[in-house]
Amino acid sequence: MAMIRCDFDSEALELSTSMTVVLPDGEGAEPPPVLYLLHGLTDDHTAWSRLTSVERYAAERGLAVIMPQAHRSFYANEAYGMRFWDFLSAELPETVKRFFRVSGRREDTYVAGLSMGGYGAMKWALREPERFAAAATLSGALDLAYIQEHDLRPHMRALVARVFGDRVVAGSDEDLLRLLRDAEPGRLPRLMLRCGTEDHMLAQNRRFVAACRASGVELDSGFGPGEHVWSYWDAQLPAVIDWLLAER
Repeated sequence: MAMIRCDFDSEALELSTSMTVVLPDGEGAEPPPVLYLLHGLTDDHTAWSRLTSVERYAAERGLAVIMPQAHRSFYANEAYGMRFWDFLSAELPETVKRFFRVSGRREDTYVAGLSMGGYGAMKWALREPERFAAAATLSGALDLAYIQEHDLRPHMRALVARVFGDRVVAGSDEDLLRLLRDAEPGRLPRLMLRCGTEDHMLAQNRRFVAACRASGVELDSGFGPGEHVWSYWDAQLPAVIDWLLAER
């Protein structure tokens, strides 16, 4: 297994950026399956590798893991900043394809994330369902319209204003609940949700579960003891990876 920090130029972002990559040892005729693993609002591309045992979990399953840098972008094209959605959805997969030997098949490609990254993972899976076999969210910030409208903390209001400007999230392509209403369930990848019952994101996750049910979208959801902390996410990650890979 190899753990690689990859520094590269991004045309979408118009700057140099980084990703952390976990790669299997290269044995076998077929390129390995690949998981895009997205970080949260206060993290960076190194967080998963520093604060969980993701390298060991991936090694046990022959899985490549791509952990990109997205700053505090909500994986969106920012109103006053950079084009992180274009970077994530278009440029990053092509860069990974050029640099690393990983599978490009839908049935071998997965996305997951925590908190802001859980939102990013679900947004990517719902907007580009043909790309992924399965997607998972841990403690996701899944109701961004609610955050825009009701989170009165000054730092969050400033952040949302920078990312979205005068764009209204509710009813837009940034609104997961709207994406679920418009989804064709038969075209979607398998979806998984896990959230702790002591997590401040709990209500948003329950709303996402209800929206899936209302739209006829199948979702493997689970709630249990846990807060918005790395010990919870590290404990959940092996089961998440096993679930993602279950139909290979």
